[in-house]
Amino acid sequence: MTRLGTFLSKKSINKAEVSRRTGISTSRLSELTLNSSTKLRANELYLIAIAIDVSPCEVLEAVCGHLTLQN
Repeated sequence: MTRLGTFLSKKSINKAEVSRRTGISTSRLSELTLNSSTKLRANELYLIAIAIDVSPCEVLEAVCGHLTLQN
């Protein structure tokens, strides 16, 4: 499961409802939540955040918060 998948799971989010509200297909949402090599686009992140009524920053932190700058 991806970081996005974990985030949505912890919030008990219904992916079918997110798909309906955002226009992102259920198959694309499944890819984003299950396949770690699938790249999440900024517009998708924003739409998902709005659909689940959280700040896009909260989703971004959950998905990319583990990243650090190179020394």
